[in-house]
Amino acid sequence: MPSPRVTWNAGSVTRVDRARLLGGGGATIWFTGLPGSGKSTLAAAVERELVLAGRAAYRLDGDNLRTGLNGDLAFGRADREENVRRVAEVACLFADAGLVALAALISPHAGARRAARALHETAGLPFVEVYLDTPVALCEERDTKGLYAEARAGRLRSFTGVDDPYDVPERPDVVVRPETGPDAAVAQVVSALEHCSPGTGRCVGRG
Repeated sequence: MPSPRVTWNAGSVTRVDRARLLGGGGATIWFTGLPGSGKSTLAAAVERELVLAGRAAYRLDGDNLRTGLNGDLAFGRADREENVRRVAEVACLFADAGLVALAALISPHAGARRAARALHETAGLPFVEVYLDTPVALCEERDTKGLYAEARAGRLRSFTGVDDPYDVPERPDVVVRPETGPDAAVAQVVSALEHCSPGTGRCVGRG
């Protein structure tokens, strides 16, 4: 909800103006999945692909944002949902500015992800949900921080995939599985972005 007694202050620069300057219209690509599923790695690869192609993009990584903007939030349900809400708001501003925002965070709750999409749809901005469908066993194998082991031992509470639930997306725009190679995964995400409708925030062929 907006603060009381405030109104949106519109400027004189349009999205078309920004798109002309930045090499394409803005959008948000939202990467979700278990810890260790590959969200940050894929988001960084897609960011590089877009920038090298001349399209302005910026990665909003969940861990990075918790060092500053969201550093006051813990990992209970309410704080997780506030984390997603803040990132969605920032991503929407980036997309409105003409950048491709690449949000990579667990975002375990379906309701919070739906709210993030709805925010973009209301603004008429493309939103691509990318689900990293990586089995928890493989995520644990990749876990260089040892967080899964700590959670299994009871030393880390509210850890998604162990003692905190993850709502699997029902209709993501893109599903990336472990057998998909890195280059193919990047191409899959970029292709979905190219098939988005700027006026509605939805993507063609959404499954």
